[in-house]
Amino acid sequence: MSVRPLPSSTPAAQGVDAAGVLAFLDDLETTPDIEPHSLMILRHGHLVASGWWAPYAEDRPHLLYSISKSFTSTAVGIAVGEGLIRLDDPVISYFPEFEADITDPRSRAMLVRHVASMASGHETDTLFEARDRDREDLVRGFLLIPPPHDPGTVFAYNQSATFALSAIIQRVSGQSLTDYLRPRLLDPLGIGDVAWLTDRSGRELGFSGLHATTDAIARLGQLYLNGGVWEGERLLPEWWVAEATRPQITNVGAMPGEDWQRGYGFKFWMSRHGYRGDGAFGQFCIVLPEQDVVIATTADTWDMQTLLNMVWEHLLPAFGAEPLTGGEEAEAALAERLAGLALQPAVGKPAPPERAEDWSAAAFTPDGGVCGHLPELTAIDLAPGADGWTLTLTEDGHPLPVRFGEAGWTVTEEPVPTAVSGGWTDTDTLAVDIAFLETPHHLDVTCSLKGRTFKASWRTDPLHSLPLRAMRAPRGPR
Repeated sequence: MSVRPLPSSTPAAQGVDAAGVLAFLDDLETTPDIEPHSLMILRHGHLVASGWWAPYAEDRPHLLYSISKSFTSTAVGIAVGEGLIRLDDPVISYFPEFEADITDPRSRAMLVRHVASMASGHETDTLFEARDRDREDLVRGFLLIPPPHDPGTVFAYNQSATFALSAIIQRVSGQSLTDYLRPRLLDPLGIGDVAWLTDRSGRELGFSGLHATTDAIARLGQLYLNGGVWEGERLLPEWWVAEATRPQITNVGAMPGEDWQRGYGFKFWMSRHGYRGDGAFGQFCIVLPEQDVVIATTADTWDMQTLLNMVWEHLLPAFGAEPLTGGEEAEAALAERLAGLALQPAVGKPAPPERAEDWSAAAFTPDGGVCGHLPELTAIDLAPGADGWTLTLTEDGHPLPVRFGEAGWTVTEEPVPTAVSGGWTDTDTLAVDIAFLETPHHLDVTCSLKGRTFKASWRTDPLHSLPLRAMRAPRGPR
């Protein structure tokens, strides 16, 4: 389907100070531990600023990590409105085949509203223990873990709880989350293709794994800001929006960071200002009802609190009450800045002519520096071509070729979308940065001609244990 563009406006017409957005970009781009990938700002329902840092692009899906939870929550709100599920039903009631196995009274007392608000009664995330208890059905594994507290009394950020919630939706609807949401949410919002990682049985994860564009994040935030109405059509019950975006459970001390201490709703975090959907490494859907603003970001950073601090410091004061006059110079500068956003490529020189024969068709083996998520990365091969070089990473017997040139980013779409930069740092060393463009993640690879060895490490460790050939949005059945 064709995606309808969001209404657009100049920042000044919507009371947004372009100088504040420029200050935010300055801070963002000069903070070494934050790599921005995209930004969209909506004010009064109008897109007033948007940009993508090349080689990332507007139409490319991005792994959203736990913003997936906010889409799952939205599916719950729709399903409750349709009478398919009820918040005060026990979770076990949707899985009668487990009735004989689940004997713990707290597990049996766990309600839909408890798993929707991270209040299952567990003290920590149960994902790995649940998988250990049942490799084939994560819901059964989760319900077999007795909560040490009564459900509804304590907060714990728990992936298994959200998976149970998504499994309920998929069971009662008889559809995947994507198929259920397509006519009820995605198509009405004008959201194009999305893709979701699945478990062994083919159920979409719900708690993570959604790949979608930044535009999809912004539209979801705007729907909630509108109270569940989109272009005059009610897509979500008004009461659900109110309940999902207010504290359902306190979470002081449960997680680090000032903006992770303000309470938790139905898969939305409360912030110092407004509320938000979060995804690891800087994927944000920030909704500011008092300012009538939605901010969507994608990024690659461990330091998500600093990114939020920049929003509060620079963007929040930029949202005025009235349309602005003057400031044309700042608006022109902002438009030019947003149109030219780009990540700095890794520094590297062309192949040394005096060692060209040695580097051509060179093969490398691990030097003990391979990161833990790549235990099967056994070889790297290098070969020259007409328009650059091909680096072939072999993992578990599967080759993954990526290309790079002599300057800037070289983008390859198949078999996995990547952008590679870098080159030779000296006659014996090749160092490249491999960006997996449908995820937040970069792989740094260094090859040494002296020992014919390589080292590889993730800049931020992917949270899904996927082979390199699957570091992209899923295509078709997995």
